[in-house]
Amino acid sequence: MRVAVIGAGIIGVTTAYELAADGHEVTVFERRGAAAEETSFANAGVVAPGYVTPWAAPGMPAKVLGHLLSRHAPVRLGLPLSGDELSWMWRWWRACRLETYQANRARLQRLAFYSRERLHALTAALQLEYDRSDGYMVLLRSEKDARLVQPGLQVLRDAGVGFREIGADDARLIEPALNPDTVFHGAVHLPQDEVGNCRQFALLLKDEARKLGAQFLFNTTVAGIEPGQTPGVRVDGEASARPFDAVVLCAGLDAGALLRPLGLRLPLVAVHGYSVSAPVREPLNAPRSALMDERYKVAISRLGNRVRVAGSAEIGGRASAKRASSLQTLYKVLRDWFPGAAVLSSGVQEWKGARPMLPDGPPVLGASGLPGLWLNLGHGSSGWALSCGSARAVADRIAGRTPEVDLEGLDVERLR
Repeated sequence: MRVAVIGAGIIGVTTAYELAADGHEVTVFERRGAAAEETSFANAGVVAPGYVTPWAAPGMPAKVLGHLLSRHAPVRLGLPLSGDELSWMWRWWRACRLETYQANRARLQRLAFYSRERLHALTAALQLEYDRSDGYMVLLRSEKDARLVQPGLQVLRDAGVGFREIGADDARLIEPALNPDTVFHGAVHLPQDEVGNCRQFALLLKDEARKLGAQFLFNTTVAGIEPGQTPGVRVDGEASARPFDAVVLCAGLDAGALLRPLGLRLPLVAVHGYSVSAPVREPLNAPRSALMDERYKVAISRLGNRVRVAGSAEIGGRASAKRASSLQTLYKVLRDWFPGAAVLSSGVQEWKGARPMLPDGPPVLGASGLPGLWLNLGHGSSGWALSCGSARAVADRIAGRTPEVDLEGLDVERLR
């Protein structure tokens, strides 16, 4: 089959690879000049399936309201808020019901564990070498933080995730560079989780897809999609659509504009996140793997010779404007835990990225309901953790096979 993939972020690249590995003739359309230039560019890199849960959860609306006036809030609202964003927030609030949350959490975790298996299989089979390390630790500043995390730990137990609740001394044995002057209660250590450089992986897998015959067309903007038995892709500046046997839409936020003329409105909005990446100053003073400050919901990751600090969830406001207080929170958390880890005087990369998120949490995978058009969208902040499994499942569906992972509740009908 001739298959078009629209978008070359981590979702589009993994999809293109799986389709090419199945023997399809794959063409990838990407408006940017390279792969993984937007949401996939500078994320935290954490792959922790047990922690992939919906943002729409019981008690979350009250937490968001409680954070509004906090200086170092993990969740922020920006102004102006569009009509689409207000509608999204209403649907998100409704999805915070316990039974909805439990169903969506189960869907996400099934996909996340399968995706990690697929990530490991690809990395081993293709001998991909990218910045990665094993282990993930959640830092608990106080006894209150330890109490608040207990419901989440029960979720891990129910999912069969291996972890240890440890004291501060044991946490320092695992991460010796933790600031000796920062007093904290303890940590949760998850030795089977990991951190990896999402963008590096995407670039390597893009090259592997090319070896299988996939064609990547960069600096190419898709103006529209024409569903049908032979669906078409209309490219800016071209008089007629290019014909394919199937089209897979992996375009993140841009997907909404492509779907609306077709009568399909998905409630996708941007939930922005921030990261700061800086060169390691002294390896002995830097983290060994990945950590999460549970109070501020900020991740600190070691990615080769760099340290990355990532966090915040921001809805509304101008996409191009970086909120100074969000960046200050990242620097504060880095100073609290690893004050000598990074060179902050030069070579620092401050990044703000738009994570395309659906109000109830899980992505949409599979048939769109329109002939010839397939979807792989809405992974939010978990795109890296879900990408390999989502791609394999969608490729299986296109081939008429039953995916190895249960996709119940992950189709577009969930949102109708």
